[in-house]
Amino acid sequence: MTQTTQPNRRQQHITIVSETFPPEINGVANTLRHLCQGLMQRGHRVSVVRPRQRHELAGAVASAGDALFNEELVVPGLPLPGYADLRFGISSVRRLATLWKEERPDAVYVATQGPLGVAAVSAARRIGIPVSSGFHTNFHQYSRYYGIGALERVLCAYGRWFHNRTDVTLVPTRKMQQVTRAMGIPATGLWSRGIDCNRFSPHKRDNELRRQWGLAPNDRAVIYVGRLAPEKNLRLAVACYERIRGLHPNSRFILVGDGPLRRELSERHPEYLFCGIRRGEELAKFYASGDLFLFPSKTDTFGNVVLEAMASGLAVVAFDDGAASEHIRNEENGLKVALEDDEGFVDCALRLADQPTLLGRLRNQARLDALELNWSAQIEQFEQLVLNPDNKAGYHALNKQSISIL
Repeated sequence: MTQTTQPNRRQQHITIVSETFPPEINGVANTLRHLCQGLMQRGHRVSVVRPRQRHELAGAVASAGDALFNEELVVPGLPLPGYADLRFGISSVRRLATLWKEERPDAVYVATQGPLGVAAVSAARRIGIPVSSGFHTNFHQYSRYYGIGALERVLCAYGRWFHNRTDVTLVPTRKMQQVTRAMGIPATGLWSRGIDCNRFSPHKRDNELRRQWGLAPNDRAVIYVGRLAPEKNLRLAVACYERIRGLHPNSRFILVGDGPLRRELSERHPEYLFCGIRRGEELAKFYASGDLFLFPSKTDTFGNVVLEAMASGLAVVAFDDGAASEHIRNEENGLKVALEDDEGFVDCALRLADQPTLLGRLRNQARLDALELNWSAQIEQFEQLVLNPDNKAGYHALNKQSISIL
């Protein structure tokens, strides 16, 4: 990747702390990939602190071959309960503070709120480095999907304590600003997401792949991309597809991703196509070869897959939340329903399966709208919120003003 330093901009050093990072596959890691690349392209120095990933050898240091960072610190990691493929990091406040005294960042951005994130916030506060956090995951809502719903209030209180120790918490949607305010986190800044429309494109539709899926030209490929996990509300996706298949027996359900529910789902529904984790061009081809996209999650703070589906020319069915609340205009570029309207979600999917003219119109408009969503503008917004010390008073004032009218 060619790095270009923008004129009249002082190079700044930002440290990104996260308990998940590429090449791991999830929304946070995907967002951080684009963030790091964008900051590097704009001439900034980027350092990363993360835990050692699963199967990564002790003492190994990842290379910056894909230009995601200038340097990194890899700390010990332990499996996250319920997510064995993800880790949480362990580091002392003293170690990070010592590191940052020697190589002082202009700002620290903490993307996750695990033990590593806590240590990073404490270290930055101890030595007076501006520190911001990201509200990437609704962990307090996850508890109800794992049989520990009684802990939701405790997890909510923890999140409030964690984020209020940072200067500003970045949230991806206006709706999440309302959510964080209700949690008692007043200092927020709106930082959304972009999409690479060269990577994700309807031009990558592969008729041979569709034939391998057992589809004729006019048959429907119903696509789900994401973790196969309880908090993703896959129960509704399955019910939705079964209703579609009852009317259109030749349709196929394509699930791209992995997770704790894969074994159970594959045993119950061996006729579904479980494609596992796909990356890069292969993932783009899977998207583009589908027809309608189901996003049944009610817990995602954003949902990058919604933008990937739109860019790929898919008609999206989603709840009015996250990325859908920001970017889907109902019956213009997709279909969305209220969070409590499960039956409405199913009805929307059935409409798309039954009405090819509507399906085609939404797919075309989704692609056109996705072309307007680029990462460059989001990187500039990140700079304004996090990397510009002169703007710190400004975004607090702006945030207080915006919150007062929510």
